[in-house]
Amino acid sequence: MKDEKKRKRERYERIIAQLEGLLLKCEDEQARMATVAALLHHKMDNFFLTGFYGLKQGRLIVKLYQGPLACMELKKDTGVCWAAVDSGKTVIVPDVDQFPGHIACDSRARSEICVPFRNREGAITAVLDIDSDKPANFDQIDGEELEKILELINK
Repeated sequence: MKDEKKRKRERYERIIAQLEGLLLKCEDEQARMATVAALLHHKMDNFFLTGFYGLKQGRLIVKLYQGPLACMELKKDTGVCWAAVDSGKTVIVPDVDQFPGHIACDSRARSEICVPFRNREGAITAVLDIDSDKPANFDQIDGEELEKILELINK
């Protein structure tokens, strides 16, 4: 188990190093988000849907993502993404069927993590939403490392 956690951290470290180089090539926030979603989706195990929902006029609208079709808009104050927006904190859900008000965009999703994205002024403007088709796929390591990755978008 310890080796598995160490390998996960090392994989994130490699992804962060790669992103640090890639994100220097363009200052556009949307381009950076698209690159983050694509790289995470293809480099991490069991990332079934990986993408961003943007907060616009009090609504969460799907933006850039990889994977199967996502819900285009998420009902206000419902589900994991809104829990992350409302709390301002990363939300890790080991079993989506046990999360009150979970929004099932794809019935194959079993676990989820959602990380608030803050702009340079510190306001939440989006969330990184990642679903897995494996139960309990996400842990504190994912939360910590994904938070670091989102900070890279604003550098």
